Amino acid sequence: MRQRLSDFPQRLKDEDNTFVMRGMTMSTENQTFAEKFDLLGCIQCGRCTGGCPVTERTNLNVRRFVYDACNEAMLDELAKQAEIWDCTACHTCAVRCPKGLKPLEVLLGLRTRIVDSGKVEATVRNALESVFLEGNPWEKAKATRYDWMEGLEVKIARPGVAVENLFYVCCTIAYDPRVQVIAKNLVRLLNKAGVDYGFIGEDESCCGSEVLSLGEELLFEEIVENNTGFLNEFKAGRIVALSPHCFTTFRSRYPGLNKPAIHYTRLLAELLGQGKITWQGGLSKKVVFHDPCYLGKQGGVFDEPRRLLKGIEGVELLEFDRARERSLCCEGGGGKMWVESTSKKQRLAETRIKDARELGAAVVAVACPFCVLTLEDAMKALGLEEEMRVAEIMELLGELA
Repeated sequence: MRQRLSDFPQRLKDEDNTFVMRGMTMSTENQTFAEKFDLLGCIQCGRCTGGCPVTERTNLNVRRFVYDACNEAMLDELAKQAEIWDCTACHTCAVRCPKGLKPLEVLLGLRTRIVDSGKVEATVRNALESVFLEGNPWEKAKATRYDWMEGLEVKIARPGVAVENLFYVCCTIAYDPRVQVIAKNLVRLLNKAGVDYGFIGEDESCCGSEVLSLGEELLFEEIVENNTGFLNEFKAGRIVALSPHCFTTFRSRYPGLNKPAIHYTRLLAELLGQGKITWQGGLSKKVVFHDPCYLGKQGGVFDEPRRLLKGIEGVELLEFDRARERSLCCEGGGGKMWVESTSKKQRLAETRIKDARELGAAVVAVACPFCVLTLEDAMKALGLEEEMRVAEIMELLGELA
Protein backbone atom coordinates (compact mmCIF):
# COMPACT_ATOMS: atom_id res chain seq x y z
CA MET A 1 0.00 0.00 0.00
CA ARG A 2 2.64 2.48 1.06
CA GLN A 3 4.89 1.77 -1.93
CA ARG A 4 3.45 4.82 -3.71
CA LEU A 5 1.17 6.14 -1.02
CA SER A 6 4.18 6.65 1.20
CA ASP A 7 4.92 9.65 -0.98
CA PHE A 8 1.59 11.32 -0.11
CA PRO A 9 1.07 12.77 2.32
CA GLN A 10 4.70 12.88 3.43
CA ARG A 11 4.92 12.59 7.18
CA LEU A 12 8.00 14.19 8.63
CA LYS A 13 8.07 14.06 12.39
CA ASP A 14 9.76 17.01 14.01
CA GLU A 15 11.09 17.55 17.51
CA ASP A 16 7.85 19.12 18.75
CA ASN A 17 5.91 15.84 18.34
CA THR A 18 3.94 17.14 15.38
CA PHE A 19 3.70 15.96 11.82
CA VAL A 20 4.57 18.45 9.11
CA MET A 21 2.50 17.64 6.02
CA ARG A 22 3.47 19.65 2.96
CA GLY A 23 3.33 22.97 4.68
CA MET A 24 0.51 22.13 7.10
CA THR A 25 1.20 21.37 10.75
CA MET A 26 -1.15 19.18 12.74
CA SER A 27 -0.77 18.60 16.47
CA THR A 28 -0.82 15.00 17.65
CA GLU A 29 -0.14 15.61 21.33
CA ASN A 30 -0.84 12.29 23.04
CA GLN A 31 -4.53 12.30 22.15
CA THR A 32 -5.95 8.82 22.68
CA PHE A 33 -8.37 7.16 20.28
CA ALA A 34 -11.10 7.44 22.91
CA GLU A 35 -10.47 11.17 23.34
CA LYS A 36 -10.34 11.86 19.62
CA PHE A 37 -13.78 10.33 19.05
CA ASP A 38 -15.27 11.24 22.45
CA LEU A 39 -15.94 7.58 23.21
CA LEU A 40 -16.32 8.17 26.94
CA GLY A 41 -19.43 10.21 26.17
CA CYS A 42 -21.19 7.08 24.90
CA ILE A 43 -23.87 5.73 27.26
CA GLN A 44 -24.12 2.38 25.42
CA CYS A 45 -27.84 2.77 24.72
CA GLY A 46 -27.53 0.82 21.48
CA ARG A 47 -29.59 3.20 19.34
CA CYS A 48 -26.74 3.38 16.82
CA THR A 49 -26.81 -0.35 16.19
CA GLY A 50 -30.59 -0.46 16.37
CA GLY A 51 -30.91 2.10 13.59
CA CYS A 52 -27.95 1.04 11.45
CA PRO A 53 -29.38 -0.04 8.05
CA VAL A 54 -26.56 -2.41 7.13
CA THR A 55 -27.25 -4.61 10.16
CA GLU A 56 -30.01 -6.05 7.97
CA ARG A 57 -27.37 -7.81 5.90
CA THR A 58 -24.07 -7.77 7.84
CA ASN A 59 -22.76 -8.47 11.34
CA LEU A 60 -21.77 -4.85 11.98
CA ASN A 61 -22.46 -3.82 15.59
CA VAL A 62 -21.55 -0.15 15.93
CA ARG A 63 -22.25 0.01 19.66
CA ARG A 64 -19.86 -2.87 20.30
CA PHE A 65 -17.08 -1.24 18.30
CA VAL A 66 -17.51 2.00 20.24
CA TYR A 67 -17.35 0.10 23.54
CA ASP A 68 -14.30 -1.99 22.63
CA ALA A 69 -12.44 0.96 21.08
CA CYS A 70 -12.22 2.58 24.52
CA ASN A 71 -9.50 0.00 25.19
CA GLU A 72 -6.40 1.19 23.31
CA ALA A 73 -4.92 -2.30 23.50
CA MET A 74 -7.75 -3.67 21.36
CA LEU A 75 -7.50 -1.17 18.49
CA ASP A 76 -5.24 -3.19 16.22
CA GLU A 77 -7.46 -6.26 16.55
CA LEU A 78 -10.60 -4.22 15.97
CA ALA A 79 -9.11 -2.70 12.85
CA LYS A 80 -8.68 -6.18 11.39
CA GLN A 81 -12.40 -6.91 11.62
CA ALA A 82 -14.02 -7.03 8.17
CA GLU A 83 -17.14 -5.36 9.58
CA ILE A 84 -15.45 -1.95 9.72
CA TRP A 85 -15.75 -1.86 5.92
CA ASP A 86 -19.50 -2.55 5.98
CA CYS A 87 -20.27 0.98 7.22
CA THR A 88 -21.64 3.26 4.48
CA ALA A 89 -21.13 6.47 6.50
CA CYS A 90 -24.84 7.17 6.09
CA HIS A 91 -24.94 8.94 9.49
CA THR A 92 -28.06 7.17 10.75
CA CYS A 93 -26.17 6.35 13.95
CA ALA A 94 -25.26 10.02 14.38
CA VAL A 95 -28.86 11.10 13.81
CA ARG A 96 -30.10 8.65 16.44
CA CYS A 97 -27.39 9.18 19.08
CA PRO A 98 -28.93 10.94 22.14
CA LYS A 99 -25.51 12.26 23.12
CA GLY A 100 -24.82 13.89 19.75
CA LEU A 101 -21.88 11.59 18.99
CA LYS A 102 -20.90 10.22 15.58
CA PRO A 103 -20.25 6.50 16.13
CA LEU A 104 -19.47 5.93 12.45
CA GLU A 105 -16.29 7.98 12.81
CA VAL A 106 -14.93 5.31 15.14
CA LEU A 107 -15.10 2.89 12.22
CA LEU A 108 -13.46 5.40 9.90
CA GLY A 109 -10.72 5.88 12.49
CA LEU A 110 -10.11 2.13 12.51
CA ARG A 111 -9.93 2.17 8.72
CA THR A 112 -7.21 4.80 9.02
CA ARG A 113 -5.13 2.38 11.07
CA ILE A 114 -5.45 -0.22 8.32
CA VAL A 115 -4.58 2.26 5.57
CA ASP A 116 -1.53 3.39 7.54
CA SER A 117 -0.43 -0.23 7.88
CA GLY A 118 -0.69 -0.72 4.12
CA LYS A 119 -2.91 -3.80 4.37
CA VAL A 120 -5.89 -2.74 2.29
CA GLU A 121 -7.63 -4.17 -0.73
CA ALA A 122 -6.18 -3.30 -4.13
CA THR A 123 -9.36 -1.44 -5.07
CA VAL A 124 -8.96 0.88 -2.09
CA ARG A 125 -5.26 1.39 -2.76
CA ASN A 126 -5.90 2.18 -6.42
CA ALA A 127 -8.69 4.65 -5.62
CA LEU A 128 -6.52 6.54 -3.14
CA GLU A 129 -3.52 6.62 -5.45
CA SER A 130 -5.76 7.86 -8.26
CA VAL A 131 -6.98 10.76 -6.11
CA PHE A 132 -3.41 11.68 -5.30
CA LEU A 133 -2.15 11.41 -8.88
CA GLU A 134 -5.17 12.42 -10.96
CA GLY A 135 -7.53 14.23 -8.58
CA ASN A 136 -10.27 11.57 -8.77
CA PRO A 137 -10.80 8.05 -7.37
CA TRP A 138 -11.87 6.49 -10.68
CA GLU A 139 -8.38 6.07 -12.19
CA LYS A 140 -9.21 8.52 -14.96
CA ALA A 141 -6.83 11.07 -16.44
CA LYS A 142 -7.21 14.51 -14.90
CA ALA A 143 -7.00 16.06 -18.36
CA THR A 144 -10.30 14.39 -19.34
CA ARG A 145 -12.31 15.70 -16.37
CA TYR A 146 -14.16 18.18 -18.54
CA ASP A 147 -14.69 16.16 -21.68
CA TRP A 148 -18.39 16.17 -20.77
CA MET A 149 -18.52 19.88 -21.66
CA GLU A 150 -17.92 19.19 -25.36
CA GLY A 151 -20.64 20.75 -27.50
CA LEU A 152 -22.08 22.82 -24.63
CA GLU A 153 -21.85 26.55 -23.99
CA VAL A 154 -20.41 26.37 -20.50
CA LYS A 155 -19.44 29.53 -18.66
CA ILE A 156 -16.11 29.08 -16.87
CA ALA A 157 -15.39 31.01 -13.69
CA ARG A 158 -12.06 32.78 -13.26
CA PRO A 159 -10.36 33.57 -9.94
CA GLY A 160 -10.94 37.20 -9.03
CA VAL A 161 -13.89 37.64 -11.41
CA ALA A 162 -17.19 37.95 -9.54
CA VAL A 163 -19.87 35.34 -10.17
CA GLU A 164 -22.97 34.57 -8.12
CA ASN A 165 -22.95 30.77 -8.38
CA LEU A 166 -19.71 28.77 -8.56
CA PHE A 167 -20.46 25.21 -9.67
CA TYR A 168 -18.49 22.22 -8.45
CA VAL A 169 -18.81 18.98 -10.43
CA CYS A 170 -18.09 15.80 -8.50
CA CYS A 171 -15.66 13.16 -9.81
CA THR A 172 -18.39 10.61 -10.49
CA ILE A 173 -20.52 13.00 -12.54
CA ALA A 174 -17.48 14.25 -14.42
CA TYR A 175 -16.23 10.82 -15.48
CA ASP A 176 -19.15 8.37 -15.50
CA PRO A 177 -21.15 8.59 -18.77
CA ARG A 178 -24.30 7.39 -17.01
CA VAL A 179 -24.50 10.43 -14.75
CA GLN A 180 -22.83 13.09 -16.88
CA VAL A 181 -26.35 13.97 -17.98
CA ILE A 182 -26.78 15.71 -14.61
CA ALA A 183 -24.15 18.32 -15.45
CA LYS A 184 -25.14 18.59 -19.13
CA ASN A 185 -28.83 19.19 -18.43
CA LEU A 186 -28.01 21.65 -15.69
CA VAL A 187 -25.85 23.76 -18.02
CA ARG A 188 -28.64 23.92 -20.60
CA LEU A 189 -31.16 24.93 -17.95
CA LEU A 190 -28.87 27.59 -16.42
CA ASN A 191 -28.21 29.14 -19.81
CA LYS A 192 -31.91 29.22 -20.63
CA ALA A 193 -32.76 30.81 -17.27
CA GLY A 194 -30.04 33.45 -17.56
CA VAL A 195 -28.42 32.48 -14.27
CA ASP A 196 -25.15 34.16 -13.28
CA TYR A 197 -22.86 31.18 -12.92
CA GLY A 198 -19.46 29.74 -13.64
CA PHE A 199 -18.06 26.21 -13.59
CA ILE A 200 -14.57 25.67 -12.26
CA GLY A 201 -12.08 25.00 -15.02
CA GLU A 202 -9.53 22.26 -15.49
CA ASP A 203 -8.04 22.75 -12.03
CA GLU A 204 -11.05 21.30 -10.18
CA SER A 205 -10.11 18.25 -8.11
CA CYS A 206 -11.68 15.72 -5.74
CA CYS A 207 -13.38 17.13 -2.64
CA GLY A 208 -11.99 14.21 -0.62
CA SER A 209 -15.28 12.79 0.66
CA GLU A 210 -14.51 9.19 -0.25
CA VAL A 211 -10.84 9.59 0.69
CA LEU A 212 -11.89 10.31 4.26
CA SER A 213 -14.39 7.44 4.22
CA LEU A 214 -11.70 5.04 3.03
CA GLY A 215 -9.46 6.02 5.93
CA GLU A 216 -6.72 8.14 4.33
CA GLU A 217 -7.02 10.90 6.88
CA LEU A 218 -3.82 12.79 6.15
CA LEU A 219 -4.44 12.88 2.40
CA PHE A 220 -7.92 14.22 3.14
CA GLU A 221 -6.49 17.00 5.28
CA GLU A 222 -4.10 17.93 2.50
CA ILE A 223 -6.99 17.96 -0.01
CA VAL A 224 -8.99 20.26 2.28
CA GLU A 225 -6.05 22.64 2.65
CA ASN A 226 -5.38 22.78 -1.10
CA ASN A 227 -9.02 23.03 -2.15
CA THR A 228 -9.79 25.69 0.44
CA GLY A 229 -7.00 27.92 -0.82
CA PHE A 230 -8.04 27.33 -4.44
CA LEU A 231 -11.78 27.87 -3.94
CA ASN A 232 -11.25 30.97 -1.82
CA GLU A 233 -9.58 32.65 -4.81
CA PHE A 234 -12.94 32.78 -6.58
CA LYS A 235 -15.20 35.77 -5.97
CA ALA A 236 -18.48 33.91 -5.69
CA GLY A 237 -21.61 34.26 -3.63
CA ARG A 238 -21.76 30.53 -3.01
CA ILE A 239 -20.54 27.14 -4.17
CA VAL A 240 -23.22 25.02 -5.81
CA ALA A 241 -22.35 21.33 -5.61
CA LEU A 242 -23.88 18.81 -8.00
CA SER A 243 -23.33 15.89 -5.63
CA PRO A 244 -24.53 15.58 -2.02
CA HIS A 245 -21.14 14.07 -1.18
CA CYS A 246 -19.32 17.24 -2.21
CA PHE A 247 -22.01 19.44 -0.65
CA THR A 248 -21.84 17.85 2.80
CA THR A 249 -18.05 17.67 2.71
CA PHE A 250 -17.72 21.38 1.98
CA ARG A 251 -20.41 22.15 4.53
CA SER A 252 -19.00 20.16 7.43
CA ARG A 253 -15.32 19.50 6.70
CA TYR A 254 -14.03 22.74 5.16
CA PRO A 255 -13.99 25.27 8.03
CA GLY A 256 -11.81 27.72 6.11
CA LEU A 257 -14.09 28.23 3.10
CA ASN A 258 -15.01 31.89 2.66
CA LYS A 259 -18.34 31.16 0.97
CA PRO A 260 -21.29 28.86 1.77
CA ALA A 261 -22.00 25.64 -0.12
CA ILE A 262 -25.44 24.51 -1.26
CA HIS A 263 -26.79 21.59 -3.28
CA TYR A 264 -28.04 22.32 -6.77
CA THR A 265 -31.64 21.39 -5.84
CA ARG A 266 -31.79 24.43 -3.55
CA LEU A 267 -30.78 26.76 -6.39
CA LEU A 268 -33.33 25.23 -8.76
CA ALA A 269 -36.06 25.41 -6.13
CA GLU A 270 -35.27 29.13 -5.76
CA LEU A 271 -35.44 29.66 -9.52
CA LEU A 272 -38.71 27.73 -9.72
CA GLY A 273 -40.22 29.87 -6.95
CA GLN A 274 -39.11 33.02 -8.76
CA GLY A 275 -40.65 31.82 -12.03
CA LYS A 276 -37.27 31.84 -13.77
CA ILE A 277 -37.50 28.22 -14.84
CA THR A 278 -40.52 26.41 -16.25
CA TRP A 279 -41.18 22.99 -17.71
CA GLN A 280 -42.41 22.57 -21.28
CA GLY A 281 -44.15 19.27 -20.67
CA GLY A 282 -45.49 17.00 -17.97
CA LEU A 283 -44.89 13.55 -16.60
CA SER A 284 -48.06 11.60 -15.87
CA LYS A 285 -46.43 9.00 -13.67
CA LYS A 286 -46.18 7.92 -10.07
CA VAL A 287 -42.81 9.07 -8.77
CA VAL A 288 -41.22 8.24 -5.43
CA PHE A 289 -38.26 10.25 -4.14
CA HIS A 290 -35.38 8.46 -2.46
CA ASP A 291 -33.65 10.69 0.10
CA PRO A 292 -29.87 10.32 -0.35
CA CYS A 293 -28.17 9.93 3.03
CA TYR A 294 -25.58 12.60 2.28
CA LEU A 295 -28.24 15.08 1.18
CA GLY A 296 -30.86 14.39 3.83
CA LYS A 297 -29.44 12.94 7.04
CA GLN A 298 -26.16 14.82 6.67
CA GLY A 299 -27.13 17.92 4.71
CA GLY A 300 -30.63 18.56 6.04
CA VAL A 301 -32.04 18.95 2.50
CA PHE A 302 -35.45 17.30 2.22
CA ASP A 303 -38.00 19.75 0.82
CA GLU A 304 -36.25 21.23 -2.21
CA PRO A 305 -36.08 18.00 -4.26
CA ARG A 306 -39.74 17.31 -3.53
CA ARG A 307 -40.66 20.87 -4.49
CA LEU A 308 -39.01 20.37 -7.87
CA LEU A 309 -40.81 17.08 -8.49
CA LYS A 310 -44.17 18.50 -7.43
CA GLY A 311 -43.58 21.31 -9.92
CA ILE A 312 -43.78 18.83 -12.79
CA GLU A 313 -47.30 18.69 -14.18
CA GLY A 314 -48.91 15.28 -13.88
CA VAL A 315 -46.52 13.83 -11.31
CA GLU A 316 -48.09 11.92 -8.42
CA LEU A 317 -45.42 12.12 -5.75
CA LEU A 318 -45.30 9.11 -3.46
CA GLU A 319 -43.38 8.62 -0.23
CA PHE A 320 -41.46 5.63 1.06
CA ASP A 321 -42.33 4.47 4.54
CA ARG A 322 -38.64 5.00 5.34
CA ALA A 323 -38.19 8.57 4.13
CA ARG A 324 -36.43 11.80 5.07
CA GLU A 325 -34.31 11.21 8.26
CA ARG A 326 -35.32 7.54 8.21
CA SER A 327 -34.41 6.95 4.57
CA LEU A 328 -32.95 3.54 3.78
CA CYS A 329 -29.32 3.77 2.67
CA CYS A 330 -28.53 2.53 -0.85
CA GLU A 331 -25.01 1.45 0.25
CA GLY A 332 -23.28 3.71 -2.28
CA GLY A 333 -21.45 5.97 0.18
CA GLY A 334 -18.69 5.54 2.71
CA GLY A 335 -16.24 4.23 0.13
CA LYS A 336 -18.46 1.24 -0.63
CA MET A 337 -17.99 1.79 -4.37
CA TRP A 338 -14.50 0.34 -3.83
CA VAL A 339 -15.18 -2.22 -1.09
CA GLU A 340 -17.64 -5.02 -1.75
CA SER A 341 -19.44 -6.54 1.23
CA THR A 342 -18.88 -10.24 1.87
CA SER A 343 -22.55 -10.64 2.78
CA LYS A 344 -24.72 -12.64 0.41
CA LYS A 345 -27.96 -11.22 1.81
CA GLN A 346 -30.14 -8.90 -0.25
CA ARG A 347 -28.56 -5.53 -0.91
CA LEU A 348 -30.30 -2.52 0.57
CA ALA A 349 -30.64 -1.00 -2.89
CA GLU A 350 -32.66 -4.06 -3.94
CA THR A 351 -34.86 -3.66 -0.87
CA ARG A 352 -35.42 -0.05 -1.84
CA ILE A 353 -36.43 -0.96 -5.40
CA LYS A 354 -38.83 -3.60 -4.11
CA ASP A 355 -40.36 -1.04 -1.77
CA ALA A 356 -40.84 1.32 -4.72
CA ARG A 357 -42.51 -1.40 -6.74
CA GLU A 358 -44.93 -2.16 -3.90
CA LEU A 359 -45.87 1.53 -3.87
CA GLY A 360 -46.67 1.30 -7.56
CA ALA A 361 -43.98 3.82 -8.54
CA ALA A 362 -42.95 4.02 -12.18
CA VAL A 363 -39.98 6.28 -11.41
CA VAL A 364 -37.55 6.27 -8.49
CA ALA A 365 -36.20 9.82 -8.42
CA VAL A 366 -32.92 10.59 -6.68
CA ALA A 367 -30.58 13.55 -6.27
CA CYS A 368 -27.21 11.85 -6.02
CA PRO A 369 -24.98 10.15 -8.62
CA PHE A 370 -24.08 7.28 -6.28
CA CYS A 371 -27.75 6.55 -5.64
CA VAL A 372 -28.41 6.49 -9.38
CA LEU A 373 -25.73 3.86 -9.92
CA THR A 374 -26.59 1.60 -6.98
CA LEU A 375 -30.37 1.73 -7.39
CA GLU A 376 -30.21 1.25 -11.15
CA ASP A 377 -27.96 -1.78 -10.72
CA ALA A 378 -30.42 -3.17 -8.19
CA MET A 379 -33.36 -2.58 -10.53
CA LYS A 380 -31.59 -4.47 -13.32
CA ALA A 381 -30.55 -7.28 -10.98
CA LEU A 382 -34.22 -7.71 -10.06
CA GLY A 383 -35.23 -7.70 -13.72
CA LEU A 384 -37.51 -4.69 -13.33
CA GLU A 385 -36.03 -2.35 -15.95
CA GLU A 386 -39.13 -2.83 -18.14
CA GLU A 387 -41.43 -1.78 -15.28
CA MET A 388 -39.53 1.02 -13.55
CA ARG A 389 -36.97 3.72 -14.08
CA VAL A 390 -34.31 5.19 -11.80
CA ALA A 391 -33.61 8.82 -12.68
CA GLU A 392 -31.71 11.72 -11.15
CA ILE A 393 -33.94 14.78 -10.73
CA MET A 394 -31.82 16.79 -13.16
CA GLU A 395 -32.26 14.01 -15.68
CA LEU A 396 -36.05 14.35 -15.45
CA LEU A 397 -36.06 18.15 -15.47
CA GLY A 398 -33.72 18.30 -18.44
CA GLU A 399 -36.18 16.30 -20.49
CA LEU A 400 -38.90 18.86 -19.74
CA ALA A 401 -36.97 22.14 -19.85
